[in-house]
Amino acid sequence: MQYTHTDAELVKQPIGYWSWAAYKAVIDRTRAALDGIGTTQPQWWVLNQVADAPKAREEVSALLRNYLDTGQEMEPEIDATLARGWITQSPDGHLALTPEGRAFQEKAAALQSELWAERHAGISDEEYLTTMKVLQRFIHNTGGKAWHH
Repeated sequence: MQYTHTDAELVKQPIGYWSWAAYKAVIDRTRAALDGIGTTQPQWWVLNQVADAPKAREEVSALLRNYLDTGQEMEPEIDATLARGWITQSPDGHLALTPEGRAFQEKAAALQSELWAERHAGISDEEYLTTMKVLQRFIHNTGGKAWHH
C-alpha cells in the first residue's frame, strides 16, 4: 500500500479527520454489503442481539439506541425485523429469532466475517490491538465516552 504522506508528515496529520475517514469507509462498505443481502445495519444489530438467547425488547432497544451515533430510535428497526418474520415477540416482550431469522442471521454473520477479513487484510493482530488502544486513549484523553463506558 502506498500511504498519503511520509512518516514525518503522517505524525502531524489530524486524528479527527483520519478517524472520521476510516469510520466513513468502514460504515459505507458495511451498510452497502448488508443492503446487498436485503437488510440494514440496525436490523443486523437486532438479529445479532437475540441470536444466542431471547432478550427483552426494552433491553435490545436501550442497548442499540446509540450505536454509531445514528440518532434514531431502534423501535422501527425492531418492528421491521418483526414484520419480516425474522424475530418474534412473546407476550412478556422478549424477542427471539424465528427459523427464518436464524437462517438470515447466519447469512449476515457470514457476510460480517467476510467484511472483517477484508478490513483486516495486511493488518496484524498486534497492529490492530495497538490501534484499538490508541483510539481508546484518544477517547479517554478528550473526555469522550464509548459504548462500553
